Amino acid sequence: MDENHENDALTNPKPSTEHDIADELNLKMKKYLRGKVNDLGALKDKKLRTQLTIREELYGKSAKAAAKAEKWLMPSEGGYLEPEGIEKTWRIKQDAIAREVDIRSSRNQYDIVLPDLGPYTLDFTSSGRYMAIGGRKGHLGIVDMINLSLVRELQVRETVRDVVFLHNELFFAAAQKKYLYIYNREGTELHCLKEHGAVLRLQFLENHFLLASVNKFGQLHYQDVTMGAMVGNFRTGLGRTNVMQVNPFNGVVGLGHSSGTVTMWKPTSSAPLVKMLCHRGPVSALAFHSNGQLMATAGQDKKVKIWDLRKFEVLQTLPGHASSLDFSQKGLLACSNGSFIQVLSDASGTHNYSKYMTHSMVKGYQIGKLAFRPYEDVLGIGHSQGWSSILIPGAGEPNFDSWVANPFETSKQRREKEIRSLLDKLPPETIMLDPSKIGTVQTTKKEKKTKQERESEMEAAVEDVKGRKMKNKTKGRNKPGRVAHKKQEALAKVKRPYIEQKVQEEENVSNKKQKTSEGVELPKSLQRFARKKASS
Repeated sequence: MDENHENDALTNPKPSTEHDIADELNLKMKKYLRGKVNDLGALKDKKLRTQLTIREELYGKSAKAAAKAEKWLMPSEGGYLEPEGIEKTWRIKQDAIAREVDIRSSRNQYDIVLPDLGPYTLDFTSSGRYMAIGGRKGHLGIVDMINLSLVRELQVRETVRDVVFLHNELFFAAAQKKYLYIYNREGTELHCLKEHGAVLRLQFLENHFLLASVNKFGQLHYQDVTMGAMVGNFRTGLGRTNVMQVNPFNGVVGLGHSSGTVTMWKPTSSAPLVKMLCHRGPVSALAFHSNGQLMATAGQDKKVKIWDLRKFEVLQTLPGHASSLDFSQKGLLACSNGSFIQVLSDASGTHNYSKYMTHSMVKGYQIGKLAFRPYEDVLGIGHSQGWSSILIPGAGEPNFDSWVANPFETSKQRREKEIRSLLDKLPPETIMLDPSKIGTVQTTKKEKKTKQERESEMEAAVEDVKGRKMKNKTKGRNKPGRVAHKKQEALAKVKRPYIEQKVQEEENVSNKKQKTSEGVELPKSLQRFARKKASS
């Protein structure tokens, strides 16, 4: 008896574990289900009831598959700072975070001090593995962020204003004093793009392989890096600007101008797609959310605004000045002002941003650029004395897709990915505000016919009726008078729609004239000639 009880005790934990897994999957399924299951028993149409039943089964299977993928393929979960009691997350300092995290994460807190070569700007690859740095005094370099080792550095001995990676870490572009240069990973100069002029800001459109730049004369250039052709060259007409950002959702380039306006451009249009008056002073910073629906702007009027790009209206206005803005993958917004950094979060999911974390650099450090590192809770900071890195819990996406961005990819995987991305390269014509329109059918409006076209159609219809032969009827029903009467009825029937349309147009014109005459107030000398309204 005792042995049987021991065997039962040993076999009981396994079913309970499976039961717990099933319960967890059921909870995750609720997140992917499309509402409650409809009661289909009341439907009388058997065919419709069968179709809806099959559709509900498919919805359930897809929700179960998504729940399994979330449990087994995405084991990591993003973590935020969670205060207890009267604690405030923005009071937690970087030293307190470093004491609680693991050794690998604590290595992401560092300060590289190079005061003779700054201020610095920086850029990350799409996987977050590599970082490109550019010092104003000519220092360029590539850093491996996993090993924290310097891959390559070089000194170009002239001003460097901005750096950006191209499709991978093998190539990067640098905006130097006179021209735009492209280097490879070994530091070899590959191209000198003189057509761009003295470039102030750079952006790269990954899906289109386009290098976008804006120079000190306010000219916007698009260059295809695969073919070397200049796709677009436009004058903005709004003066010099050093505020430039790409919307990752649709590939539209946003520029901030000194007049307080933000313009959005695509390479196939010489005029901006959108021109928004965002601030009463010059625009100092600009950032787009990864979902393409939110835009953050900062101006010299000491205001930071969150915009809804679906309606082009302000969702929230925050006090403060910002010289650099950047959205993280999970929607955190980093703002910098002088040597102070403030990170805002949307905890409720209602686009209501509030203070999440703060960080103060050493007094005298002037922050030039902020950039969140993809797939990591890390914020890169380029400032006047070098560059730094701090930890922002909950900033990065915890699960990466190796088909999209793989930080641990081998050289063979990189080559295969480069070939696939070149085959899937999108043409510049696909850049638009709403990319969901691609593949849909454009409905054309019916053009209004002119008076001559309507008259010619009516004459053709009349001639057709006149030339039509009447059927021979029986005796007594084929008299000439009866035949002529039937021809007149057929002619009237053909002319009726054209006459009705003409009468309707005349009535619309007379109504418009009457409305305009009623809205115009006559002088006193002519009011006695005005038509008086009938008294009810």
